[in-house]
Amino acid sequence: MISVFDIFKIGIGPSSSHTVGPMVAAGQFTELLTDGGWLNEVAGIECRLYGSLCYTGKGHGTDRAIVLGLSGESPAAIDPDQVPVLFDQVRRTKSLRLGGGPAIPFDPEADIVFVYDTPSPGHPNGMKLAAYSAGANVIAEEIYYSVGGGFVVTDGEYTADAPAGGKFVDGGVPFTFDSAEALLALCACEAMSVAEVVRANELASRLEGHLESGLDALHDAMMGCITRGLDGEGILPGGLSVRRRAKGLYARALEVEGRNLAFPHNYMDRVSAYAIAVNEENAAGGRVVTSPTNGAAGVIPAVLRYYEAHCPGADRQGMHDFFLSATAFGAVIKRNASLSGAEVGCQGEIGSASAMAAAGLASALGGTPTQIENAAEIALEHHLGMTCDPVGGLVQVPCIERNAMGAIKAINAASLSLAGDGEHIVSFDAVVETMRQTGLDLQTKYKETSEGGLAVTVVEC
Repeated sequence: MISVFDIFKIGIGPSSSHTVGPMVAAGQFTELLTDGGWLNEVAGIECRLYGSLCYTGKGHGTDRAIVLGLSGESPAAIDPDQVPVLFDQVRRTKSLRLGGGPAIPFDPEADIVFVYDTPSPGHPNGMKLAAYSAGANVIAEEIYYSVGGGFVVTDGEYTADAPAGGKFVDGGVPFTFDSAEALLALCACEAMSVAEVVRANELASRLEGHLESGLDALHDAMMGCITRGLDGEGILPGGLSVRRRAKGLYARALEVEGRNLAFPHNYMDRVSAYAIAVNEENAAGGRVVTSPTNGAAGVIPAVLRYYEAHCPGADRQGMHDFFLSATAFGAVIKRNASLSGAEVGCQGEIGSASAMAAAGLASALGGTPTQIENAAEIALEHHLGMTCDPVGGLVQVPCIERNAMGAIKAINAASLSLAGDGEHIVSFDAVVETMRQTGLDLQTKYKETSEGGLAVTVVEC
């Protein structure tokens, strides 16, 4: 069973599949060289990017991520403010310290190759890393796929249909499920909530105190990201001249709420401001929590903030249940479909985040397992078919606003489910399978290549 700490990972923007994943892959390649005893033999490295990593890699900072990963940096530990400094140093000196150790020649302009004329050999987010000796002999090479949400697999793992990357909870977990139907059966048989099932699995491999503190850390990182985003001003990087607006939107929401005739729907402006704040931070390359991706990183924090700030009785236990229940449904999506925009379009990113947030909120508000499943189903169902078409290859337009819409849909889905008894026609598993099939049917130009949809009908200015 996949862990809550793999569905939710603290990292940097702007993309989990195009920034975090490539950095992780480059780090794994340096570990491969180290473990093989080849680190000091390396005289050069070449990285070839395929598919979506090629088409939108520049806008997502894929080249920077590879340089940082080869240099021994990790998404969770690196200071976002140091990213441009470290990358510029490598670009200027045309050398890097491989794995933080020996210096080797490396020119990002020449040694990172964007391969437009050859499709990725496997998953659309493909990259091939090769290390060469002074005599230009290949020391080691590996193909990696960034399969969404910061998860990385090798070509061999992908071909063998192995579980997609990350550190999984030990096989000795008390409860295993590969579908929402199986999860609901467990809850009914064991008389447990969704959160209790996931908690029991987590505690099979870590102390309870570590689980609690880890969930608190995820919460604090999310809320810190919202706070920084609400303080941010100016123009986002990348050339689209997108102005930050979360601060103004939030200020207006507070001002309107102070009036006697404030509309009840004004709370939506607050939720939108929370989501937009996170994704403006993400677009600026700041510290975010992949949840379950960076492009959709604002949905879950916004709904969690809504729970804490606007729902009577909100408490720490509810927040923990939120994360654990969201994890259960994110894991089902990951196992049976995809979280990757390059694989299934934005339905796999915003749609998945909205479903997870709806499940989390319904759980925190005391919903039954069937009501929680219904909340996730409603939210995901109404994102089916959503394309991934970032203008300019940047996680800005329409991505930032989509997070606000995903958060509002999640709250509505939870509300609708809690107003019912959990009985419904379409199951969550059916929607996940539909999303998978829809992703297969979507043309490549609508899957994070910026070759179709809004990416070509909107004039970049």
